[in-house]
Formats: sequence, C-alpha cells, structure tokens
Amino acid sequence: MKATWEKIEKNTGVLEVEVDAEQVNAALDRAFRKIVRQVNVPGFRKGKVPRPIFEARFGVESLYQDAINDLLPDAYEQAVKQTGIEPVDRPDIDIENFAKNQPFVFKAKVTVKPEVTLGAYKGLEVTEKSTEVTEEELAQELKRLQERHAELVVLEEGAAEKGDIVVIDYEGTVDGQPFEGGKAEKQSLELGSGTFIPGFEDQIVGMSKGEEKDIHVTFPEQYHAEHLRGKPAVFRVTVRDIKRKNLPELDDEFAKDVSEFETLEEFKEDLKKRLKEQKERERDLALEADVIEKAAANAEVDIPPVMIETEIDRMVRDFENRLRLSGMNLELYYKFSGQDEKSLREQMRQEAEKRVKSSLVLEAIAKAENVQVDDEDVNRELENMSQTYRQSVEELRDIIEKNGNMDDFKADLRIKKTVKWLVENSKRTPEVA
Repeated sequence: MKATWEKIEKNTGVLEVEVDAEQVNAALDRAFRKIVRQVNVPGFRKGKVPRPIFEARFGVESLYQDAINDLLPDAYEQAVKQTGIEPVDRPDIDIENFAKNQPFVFKAKVTVKPEVTLGAYKGLEVTEKSTEVTEEELAQELKRLQERHAELVVLEEGAAEKGDIVVIDYEGTVDGQPFEGGKAEKQSLELGSGTFIPGFEDQIVGMSKGEEKDIHVTFPEQYHAEHLRGKPAVFRVTVRDIKRKNLPELDDEFAKDVSEFETLEEFKEDLKKRLKEQKERERDLALEADVIEKAAANAEVDIPPVMIETEIDRMVRDFENRLRLSGMNLELYYKFSGQDEKSLREQMRQEAEKRVKSSLVLEAIAKAENVQVDDEDVNRELENMSQTYRQSVEELRDIIEKNGNMDDFKADLRIKKTVKWLVENSKRTPEVA
C-alpha cells in the first residue's frame, strides 16, 4: 500500500492512498461470499450461485460498495500511521478509482493537530502559596466541626439571627401577580447561607416566631428564570419556627465524640496536620495551573474549530453525568435554568478553548524536552491508583490493557511528567501575607 500526505492549508491536507489490486480482489471475494448468501437465482440453491453466473447476472459492480466498506477503514488507518499525521476529525473521502484487477485509489481530506510555536516555558515565575496553618484557620475549622455536631434548639421567644434556621411560609408577587415557584410552606432556610435571592435572608433577621412581614427584593439580572430577571418582587413571609444551633463545648469530650483522640490538644494537633496536608495539595495544584497557564499564554497555535467542539462535547457529557448524580438530567436543567443546548455550549466555549490549547502546548513541550514514560513510571502510577481504587496493580493493568487504553494511559502520564518538569523548572516566589 502507498500513502502520501500533502498539506494544503494551516491544519488540513490531503492523504492520497493506493491499495494494490491483489487486496482489492480479495475484498471482492469476501464481498461475494457475503452477498451470495442473500440472493436467489432460478436453478440454484440460495448461497450456491457460481461467481461467473452471479457477475453475469448482477455485474461485478454490485460487489464494489461492500468491498470498499471492507477495505477503506484499515487502509485509512494504515495510511495515517505510515504518514505520521494526527487527525482530529473524520476524513472527507473521495474515491478516485475502484475496479476489479485494479488498484483502489482514494483521497482523504483530513484536519490534523495544529503545529505549536512555543514561547518561554522554562523558568516561569509563579507564586507559591503558604502551607502554614494559622491559629485563625484552625479555629475556623473547629467552629465548622462544632456547627456540624451542633444540637438544634427551637426558640419560643427572641428574634432570628444569622446562623439560625427558620421555618417559613412565603408567597411572592411581581407587579402584584403571583408567579410560578414563588410560593412555599414550611420551608427551612439557614440565615446567611445565601440560598435565597440577595436581600431576602437579611430581612428575616430580627423577625420573631409567628411574625408576618413583606420582604422587598429584586431578582438578579442573571436569574435562571428569564421572565423574572431584574424584576422587583414582594414576598409575604410568615415565620413558623426559629431553630438555633447549640454548639458543643470545645473540650476533651468533644474530641472523643468526633475523633479517635482522648484529648482536645491531641485532636487539634492532628487537625492542624491534616489542614497542612490539604494546603500542600492546594499549593501543588495552584502551581501546576499557574505554569500551564503561563506556558500556554506564551505559545502560539491556530486551533481547528472541530477540536474545540469536540472538547465542548466532552464537557457537556461530564456536566450531564454530574447532573445525574444529583438526580437531574440536561432536559430538567434546561427547563429550570432557562438555558438551551446552544447557550450551554457557548458558556463552555472559552474554557474548552483554554483546555485544548493547554493540552497542545504541553504535548509540544513534552516533545521538545524529550519527556519519556518508562515501566517504572507506569508501575508507580498503578501503585497510586491501587491505593485509591482498592484494586491490585495487576488487576488495574489488566483492565487498562484489555480495554486497549495503555497508549492513552502512557500519554496521560507523559503530560503529568511534563507538568511536574515545568513546576520543577519554574522560579517560585513565596506568597506575601
């Protein structure tokens, strides 16, 4: 088989392929054996028509489409490997010649990965966040744990405060008219949570059990229901109950209740250690994001639109999967948000373009710096995955290989090593407090 590649535009070119006549004839034989089982010719049992009689009656051309369908996928794949191109979209195929005893010639117009012109990527200046845990941060985490284990006490007297949970009835109107979704009974709301429209919760602060009040708010300009955006509204609110969190004392008993430690001091030391580990992970992720962003900003690349659309497709699928985990789907999301598929895709476009460019730039840096993945890298990554997924290294390797994903697995590892290399070769400046 012969294959040649000619670039015709920035990211497109023509792949010309010639498959020899012997392969064409073999494909025609396979096509005949498939089709002959489906035809009826008087004087012959089904599937037993001799080849010459079949061709005389139906023409050898009746086999061409099946033979092309047989040959084309493998021929295209081999041509791609032979020429070393990296297609990013389905090819536009033009059949030049196909006939018995003749070569099969076709041309494929192909969009390929773009070339990247790298800018500065070594010694990038990045800010390194502090991983020290302050007493204030430790106190905030302890307060959060207190609130999580707090007992709710119903107030019979007194006014609602921020942090209280109120049970309310409400009915809203816009221009004096009720609207869909504007009415509820026995709705629980934590004051200060920011769950409701801006200004709503603040106006409940100070109300008492049994009190009624008109609350005046304005719907945000970006509100999910388009017909309510920017509209002033009035909610008639009745407070049914006020529940206040009774925080447990920070003492040894609290430590025993929420951990395996016997004393509060031991628990605080462990909590401080875990907070530091969390901040170290956040620091590392921030450094990686920073060097990737700066390396990508310094590079030049003309991204084919199809690559951005493909990334948006992937982002929409991921978003839909997250919705399903919360009991929703895209159809319901569109209904409640006032968006449609087009607007969602446009919302994702900028991030998709950023992701595609970053990926292309990292691949180019990996190539420029000859970043390689060896067996030791693969084993180390599988060991890390083994701890996360609670499966043995052998089981994980077997799953990856059986699914034919080892090349992709190594490609991802190569990008990870490249990012690590960028961080190691960056100029890190400590964050100024």
